[in-house]
Amino acid sequence: MGEHKPVLLIETVEMLNIKSDGIYVDGTLGAGGHATEILKRLDGGKLIGIDRDRNALEIAQKNLSDYSDRTVLIKDNFANIKDIIKGLGIDYIDGAVLDLGFSSIQVDDPSRGFSYQHEGPLDMRMDEESDLTAKEIVNEWPENDIAKIISEYGEERWSSRIAKFIADARTREEINTTTQLVEIIKSAIPARARRTGPHPAKRTFQALRITVNSELDVLQDAITDFVDIIKPGGRICIISFHSLEDRIVKQTFKSLENPGIYMQNLPESICKQKQELKLITKKPIIPDLIEIDNNPRARSAKLRVGERVLT
Repeated sequence: MGEHKPVLLIETVEMLNIKSDGIYVDGTLGAGGHATEILKRLDGGKLIGIDRDRNALEIAQKNLSDYSDRTVLIKDNFANIKDIIKGLGIDYIDGAVLDLGFSSIQVDDPSRGFSYQHEGPLDMRMDEESDLTAKEIVNEWPENDIAKIISEYGEERWSSRIAKFIADARTREEINTTTQLVEIIKSAIPARARRTGPHPAKRTFQALRITVNSELDVLQDAITDFVDIIKPGGRICIISFHSLEDRIVKQTFKSLENPGIYMQNLPESICKQKQELKLITKKPIIPDLIEIDNNPRARSAKLRVGERVLT
């Protein structure tokens, strides 16, 4: 299993403007890469690390063992941040990091079913205790619903054709493995379309992962909840990896900066009547060529930063 390399590590930690005695949240802890750099800068402060993947938490606990006196690790979804800090007896935090990508811990473990490059069960759950799996979607969901998520969450032009091929294949045998699904996707996409661009299964696998883990459903409300509990002057740093995530982050930040502005696709409840955030990054920070060369998974990363304003 490959070592997980945190993306935009130095840029993110510097943008946090860490106070040595502050309370910070890493809402997507993973192996603890960003958390380690935050903890190095704390003296009297505290780091709350959240992840819904129990295996990731166990790895992070070992990686952060030198800082156990200032670390609290919690298995939960960052979308529940208000309940989490309330349970810890904390009212406000000084900053937060959200890395919306999935880690090498997950993708490089074939048994988790995230990778289209390794054979494994069709699972894709970040929280292995949750119910919905990719296997259930491809074998039980209506063809039209499968086509819809592949189109919306995978932005795949061949979504309807892929869904039809999946529906036809499952009548012959149950689709249980990643390799089975990859072959179905390849057969659905015309050869000429497979000659260029990313792996033919990339977009469909992305769509299934997003659906299984409700990644986009919770993001809008989670951002506003984080901003609500950050002290004035504190910052939130969010790293996204595809256009759907980045669009939500960008629009939600803008709605929190510009009172009363209704951003397309954002529910009215998200649009506040007073300014709550100041954008620190007018354009997203992206990895330099050196980082991309050392960590190809960083290629699509975008970091956006907002600062809580006085209200």
